[in-house]
Amino acid sequence: MRLKNSILVAGIISIVILIIVQVLVIKDIWFDKDVIFDLKYKLLSQEAMEQLNRMSQNDPFENALNFLNDYSRQVMTTEIQNVKNDEDLTRLKEEIMRDVNKILTELENLSPYLKGYFNKQGFESDFSIKIEVNFLRLIDFEKRFDVYANPQMFAGPPVSSANVTKDTRSKILVNRFFREDNYYRIAFDYYIDISGKQRMVLRDMALYLALSIFSIIVVMIIFYITYHNLMEEKRLSNLKTDFINNMTHEIKTPLSTITVAGKTLEMEQIRTNENKVLETARLIHKQSVHLNQLINLILEISMWERTQFQLDKKEVDLRELMHDIVESFRTAQNNNVQIIENYGFDTLKTKLDVVYFTTMLNNLLSNAVKYSDKEPVIKVEGQVNKENIVISVTDNGIGISKQDQKHIFDKFYRVSHGNIHKVKGLGLGLYYVKRIAEAHGGTVTVSSKPGEGSCFTVTIPK
Repeated sequence: MRLKNSILVAGIISIVILIIVQVLVIKDIWFDKDVIFDLKYKLLSQEAMEQLNRMSQNDPFENALNFLNDYSRQVMTTEIQNVKNDEDLTRLKEEIMRDVNKILTELENLSPYLKGYFNKQGFESDFSIKIEVNFLRLIDFEKRFDVYANPQMFAGPPVSSANVTKDTRSKILVNRFFREDNYYRIAFDYYIDISGKQRMVLRDMALYLALSIFSIIVVMIIFYITYHNLMEEKRLSNLKTDFINNMTHEIKTPLSTITVAGKTLEMEQIRTNENKVLETARLIHKQSVHLNQLINLILEISMWERTQFQLDKKEVDLRELMHDIVESFRTAQNNNVQIIENYGFDTLKTKLDVVYFTTMLNNLLSNAVKYSDKEPVIKVEGQVNKENIVISVTDNGIGISKQDQKHIFDKFYRVSHGNIHKVKGLGLGLYYVKRIAEAHGGTVTVSSKPGEGSCFTVTIPK
């Protein structure tokens, strides 16, 4: 259990580390793609501006800036005279900033040209613009009025798409403009915001994302298969060890008895007693038969693994056959077992291998007795439908947990809890039941709860 948990924890940690690494790699690739996208449109925008300047020899903001000059003169000659206190001053500055942004946005000629240029070059032309004023001073011949000044305005080179602040990350800086006229001095940035930017970046990232997700899924599948196979190998190894231990114990018992009996026959007082000699000989014979059965059992297991069952089917009266098997079992138990029979068929005749079928039913009855912690009560039922014969053996034993139900039909498997020292066996009874049912073209299932008994159901074709 400790090894199982260690492997599971180590695998989960490895997968988590892989996911974290993949996320970091994808994040870096996304950032690079984002920067390249911004740089591509920035260079394309600057090419368009150069072409526009060569063609028109006018500033794309000429109309806006000329209108701004008239607006500034009006403010400096009239509006500023109405400022009486700080509240009026703040209100005026806010009003000026709104008006200036409106003038620059509505009267600029750059955006229509960029849209046409982008479209002509085969690039995305659906974008919105944003103009951010970094510095604005209104002046006349006698005084100056600072409306707004960004303290970082002249701290370094223009902001690029790689180092913009969080609130401008989705925008692409095209250019920074400076202008001074008779009644103002201004510096502002012109941004474009492409609506489909994230979609286009994601499209470029699709291959990397797919490969990353695929690699994670492949690693998880490989880990699951490896872990499952490792646990299965460990389980089979434990079953093999248990089988060898059980078989060794089972074989040593008759061997020890035969050895003791042989030494007994060497004793003079025993040799002169005919009854004792006969009794010892019978004991040796009995234990020899038991030992021979164990050896044959091992040989049969090997044979069954190599070849399919060779069934010798004969037509039998199923009700009569099952009743005979139950009566024989009851007699072998010295009538100490209560067995209730209920058959839903009267004279149904079907083809079965009588020997294997008897072995199958005897194994189910034997388990019902062995795994009972009280007076055994067994119900044997048989029903028939359109296609199948359904036989069930229900007991009032200790029951089987859900976890053990998955493996009880496996070769050598024995339930790991309960009074295992009281119940002898090699873990082959239910394995034989399954193989015999399958050899007849049928199936076997179990329904059980710990402490409430078990019900084994065998379904075979008519």
